[in-house]
Amino acid sequence: MTSNLTTVVLIGGGRMGKLIANTLEDDGNFLILGTYDIDNIDELDEAALEADLAIDFSNVAALPHVAAYVTRTGAALVSGTTGYSESQMVKLRALGMLAPVIWSGNYSLGVAALRHATKLVADALQDWDVEIVETHHNQKADAPSGTAEMLRACIDPTGEVPVAYGRQGMVGARPQREIGMHALRGGTVAGLHEVHFFGVDEELCLTHRATSRQIFVNGAVAAAKRLLGCKRGFYTFDQLMFE
Repeated sequence: MTSNLTTVVLIGGGRMGKLIANTLEDDGNFLILGTYDIDNIDELDEAALEADLAIDFSNVAALPHVAAYVTRTGAALVSGTTGYSESQMVKLRALGMLAPVIWSGNYSLGVAALRHATKLVADALQDWDVEIVETHHNQKADAPSGTAEMLRACIDPTGEVPVAYGRQGMVGARPQREIGMHALRGGTVAGLHEVHFFGVDEELCLTHRATSRQIFVNGAVAAAKRLLGCKRGFYTFDQLMFE
């Protein structure tokens, strides 16, 4: 710690990164030692800075550099980068053997509640058709969103149900055991997620609408404060905030 402040390296200089930096500064309990993005991520490998905390809201390409930094310094890691492959997630989880680590595709408390509601409804309506629709701004790089994938996992934790990522052509009748995933992109939408359950003559739709990215930032900073008091391990957002 420096002057009783939590020292931070921030990976990600985009809109989320800038909001996080502003929120950390306004909080008054953090000191940002450096900010890194894809154009200067190599500098993180050589940085002599040993921060208490690394916050990563960047790109999947930065993972080797982030992992090397946590391995070298033992810094706690808050990761909100989405689009990781399963092998990359294995690497991220393994960092929990060296430091406290949390990853979430969405740090909104409202989305956490949506996940719980989705699981509850999916368990109750197991023979209904399910479609997930997510909408984001036109600059979002990955699709479907990390949040949409988390919602899919609430419906099918084992990953055994086939997923239709959009449909085109003569696809035939919809199979009963299938989850539809649809990604819409446009404008400046911060985030909209809908889980549709279709039965006979009725439909149930669970919706979460984000009107600002600040909700994700606030959740990430709150998670960071709790993570700093944790022992080594890989944590989910729910574990850290609700257990």
